[in-house]
Amino acid sequence: MMQLTSNKEIREKMQRSRIKYWEVALALGITDGTFSRKLRKEFSEEDKKRVLQIIDQISRESNV
Repeated sequence: MMQLTSNKEIREKMQRSRIKYWEVALALGITDGTFSRKLRKEFSEEDKKRVLQIIDQISRESNV
């Protein structure tokens, strides 16, 4: 079975924050399937930063 190592920081942060793919995808304006496919290849630093900021934002909003 293939080990998923692309975007490891994003995957781990989502897991720690208990955030679902669909929540990030919704914030990005794409479907969860599209987001899942995008995770297969490493994001650019700019895209990675944006996704990590979205995860932080969702996490803050869900803990209010």
